[in-house]
Amino acid sequence: MTDMTVQAPEHEAQFGDYFALLKPRVMTLVVFTAFAGMLVAPVSLHPFVGFCAILFIAVGGGASGALNMWWDADIDAVMKRTRKRPVPSGRVTGSEALAIGLALSGFSVVMLGLATNWLAAGLLAFTIFFYVVVYSMWLKRTTPQNIVIGGAAGAFPPMIGWVAATGSISLESVLMFSLIFLWTPPHFWALALFMRSDYDDAGVPMLTVTHGRPATRRHILAYTIILAAFAVWLGFTSAGGPVYLVAAIALNAWFLKGAWDIFRRDEVMAEADNYTTEKAFFKFSLLYLFIHFGALLADAALRAGGLI
Repeated sequence: MTDMTVQAPEHEAQFGDYFALLKPRVMTLVVFTAFAGMLVAPVSLHPFVGFCAILFIAVGGGASGALNMWWDADIDAVMKRTRKRPVPSGRVTGSEALAIGLALSGFSVVMLGLATNWLAAGLLAFTIFFYVVVYSMWLKRTTPQNIVIGGAAGAFPPMIGWVAATGSISLESVLMFSLIFLWTPPHFWALALFMRSDYDDAGVPMLTVTHGRPATRRHILAYTIILAAFAVWLGFTSAGGPVYLVAAIALNAWFLKGAWDIFRRDEVMAEADNYTTEKAFFKFSLLYLFIHFGALLADAALRAGGLI
């Protein structure tokens, strides 16, 4: 873990350095899926209340990112993909990241509870705890199931958005959670297939490191099959509709083909073309969730207009 007594930064931190602590790219997905979960719910929030709910969910997501960067600064410094983050690069100290993360965590949970309801606030608090303690502090460095179980942390935002609007958990919110939860392993395992040296160097027991690439390819296919079933199932609930169903069927057909192509390859083939198939699958997976949740929003707009 990070040493809280990290020396002073090499230069005075700028606003952008502190903002980077919040993992803004990850926050984008948090905000978008939470917004979708709130908008497709059968109960409408006042626009100002809805804005506040999304703002506090975003702040909670950013708090998780800051606490994760505090804890993981030692391994972030080793991995090429993360060594330029604010803490390992020396732009922000570990103690600053910890203080910011704790302060934003408490603020976001209390304010979400006051703005909407305490069930939504409790889910946000549990999400922060799960990501920081269960995933970052425990699972990430101890088990190849780190991504499988830890993926739950990133799957809660649409459920929190739904609960903020309705005050309750339903099948629709569980399926939106499942969509992200089941997407996370193949998304990250595809990345690990062509970035394995990073995890080796950092001592992170990613599946590619502990079980090898052939096993990882099998797991990607298995999870993608289950993911496709849950993704299409969501389209038959009150949250779905014709736009979502068409999008889900098309997207998951492509995703299944990509997983099958990865499954059929061996390392000789993959290295020969510089992991082209794996990189294409990973890049598409970045769009996968945005298109699914965008389709949910499209159906919600059609319902609001009385068109479906």
